[in-house]
Amino acid sequence: MTATLAPREHRGTRSVHRFSGIVELLRLYLRLDRIRITVWTLALAFTVYVTVESLIAAYPDAAARQARAGLLENPAAVLMTGPAYGADNYTLGAMTANELSLTVFVAVAIMSILMVVRHTRAQEEAGRLELLRALPVGPFAPPAAALLSVAVADAIVGAGVAFSLMAGGLAITGSLLFGVATAVTGLLFGAVAVVTAQFSEHARAATGSALAALAVAFLVRGFGDIIEPTGSWLSWLSPIAWAQQTRLYVDERWWPLLLSVLAIGVLLAVAVALSRRRDIGAGLRAPKPGPAEASPSLLTPPGPTWRLLRGTFVAWTAALAIIGLAMGTLANSIGDMVEEVPDIVEFLGADTESLTASFGATMLLFLVVGVAAFAVSAVMRVRGDEDAGRVGLVIVTGTPRTRSFLWTVAVIVAQVLVALAVTGAATGLGMAVATGEADWIIRMCGAALAYAPAVLFVFAVTLVLVGFVPRLANLAWILVIYAVFVAWFGELLNLSQWLRDLSPFSHIPLVPYESASAATMLVLGAVAVVLVAAAVVGFRRRDVMV
Repeated sequence: MTATLAPREHRGTRSVHRFSGIVELLRLYLRLDRIRITVWTLALAFTVYVTVESLIAAYPDAAARQARAGLLENPAAVLMTGPAYGADNYTLGAMTANELSLTVFVAVAIMSILMVVRHTRAQEEAGRLELLRALPVGPFAPPAAALLSVAVADAIVGAGVAFSLMAGGLAITGSLLFGVATAVTGLLFGAVAVVTAQFSEHARAATGSALAALAVAFLVRGFGDIIEPTGSWLSWLSPIAWAQQTRLYVDERWWPLLLSVLAIGVLLAVAVALSRRRDIGAGLRAPKPGPAEASPSLLTPPGPTWRLLRGTFVAWTAALAIIGLAMGTLANSIGDMVEEVPDIVEFLGADTESLTASFGATMLLFLVVGVAAFAVSAVMRVRGDEDAGRVGLVIVTGTPRTRSFLWTVAVIVAQVLVALAVTGAATGLGMAVATGEADWIIRMCGAALAYAPAVLFVFAVTLVLVGFVPRLANLAWILVIYAVFVAWFGELLNLSQWLRDLSPFSHIPLVPYESASAATMLVLGAVAVVLVAAAVVGFRRRDVMV
């Protein structure tokens, strides 16, 4: 048999139609994401507007704002906010940019990552992309439409942020720059997700890799700003810093966003080059072949659940431990701050050790919410097995569904407790290295475990949703997001106590800075046990997808 090349005209026609069907796919993706885009836009716009109004009420004059600016030298504050531009003349705009921009940029980056992976790697993993390619759809049309849909979503969110800022009375130029920086940053991390989607066959791995890149950018920016309040050379290695270096409401400059635009172009070029080196559905990183025989542990009741969640558990725990260790090493900055500004001890009414404990407690609060996020993701992973029909296959073999459910609960609870202990110990290790006091390891480990009832409460709520209304199980993420919101903005926005109490973590004192209440912990733990029991009843009575 002799092979012949296609005519030159035909080959040219094929190259022209590499993006065939992109308009139709873009309309489809936007239709599928219309609710997500609306929710993200309204949530961020509302958060921005409420924050501005709350800042106006809490800091009504220049003296109050200037007092607030004095707290920005705390390394914990720098890590969780950004470069302190305009601290010498702390206007409302400078305060809003310094204390809100990081939250908005990270949120829109997460939105973009999730949307890109949903329309790229998740489509391939489910086999839908291959069906699309069987239609008159060009090879570059699906990923291009996915990125364009994310660009539209980012633009809408950016416009919502800018409008909310202007509605709060802030300057038009700074508000527009804030909105553009939000959209560009989101699109940049969407491009990161396009690249990570080329490596693994699984959407979860692609999402995790992109979120890991976001976490690295967060930490690099944070440590860079700690070195120099207005941003050091290290800060400029983070894409988040490029958006914050626009100096919103202080000395507006647009050119740092050109770095983001350039990075987007480079990332897309890399993604195109990588996509040409793999087949549809495959990843550049080939999966390792499994063993010829199954491990004996898989025959034990908890074996399948442990094997399913092992990678997720190790990844979450390692990431939280590394972040905790890095944050803990900043504890020595408290002593340096006290030496440079001795009056701060009298101003805050606390000594150096108490300030260090407060710093560690604040950092730990965000880390334990991360453990709660792991617990929710673990339940969602097991819920995915039910959607795929694997849980039903196990049940039809004669395995009691209640026993299977309880073993799943036991495995996740054990993983949560280990993650808390490791995260707390790692944070304490960082503080011990920084301060030279080894007892911080035990103190922070115990403090992390004190949050176990709150974390298990979130876990139990997720189980109840899976047990009774599995289609609404993702609503459990609202509790996690709200907990982050309260932890981040509770004091800043001066939220009412009843609003703070809606977060289970608000019922646990800031340990080890404050003493934990055994009664509160017992009540939360008892409620979690009751919710788990209810979830077991619901799961036993409802149908299971096969």
